[in-house]
Amino acid sequence: MSATINRILLAGFGGQGILFAGKFLASLGLVQEKEVSWLPSYGPEMRGGTANCSVILSDERIGSPIVSAPDILICMNLPALDKFEPAMARGGLLFYDSSLISRKPERCDISAFEIPATQIATDHQMAALANVVLLGKLLRETKLCDEMTAGGVMQNIIPERKKELLATNLNALSLGFRFAA
Repeated sequence: MSATINRILLAGFGGQGILFAGKFLASLGLVQEKEVSWLPSYGPEMRGGTANCSVILSDERIGSPIVSAPDILICMNLPALDKFEPAMARGGLLFYDSSLISRKPERCDISAFEIPATQIATDHQMAALANVVLLGKLLRETKLCDEMTAGGVMQNIIPERKKELLATNLNALSLGFRFAA
């Protein structure tokens, strides 16, 4: 039996929750007793600058934390899609926020999921949680875990000082799980 390796790249602007989403996926891998790599990268501006995060979840040891050809890509803005879509692995899964990205993906050898994540989050009075809506959709489509497991991971990674945000994050995750286009 061959090992399962998920090479995930999340990309957008600083302030969109890219690093938090990556931390969530890395924490999910740890709960599932996977080998995990989490490598954040952001421009000097932070909020408003570029941000991306590489996450690897594997059944075997990870040789390098660099994700140069992602199997799974989350894009939260057009510059991220323009930069990382060409690098995706053939057969990869692309999840993108169609509220902020007006063009369709150009690759025909990947599966693309168009999610109006910012609009969904805004419609439910949680504008800052488009990243979590995208995570919910990613988890549903990849079957990395069920919604209950995802909720447990969310509960563990939200810092104690922000526990009042847990219910809102769980709601955003659920909206992503339930989104069907």
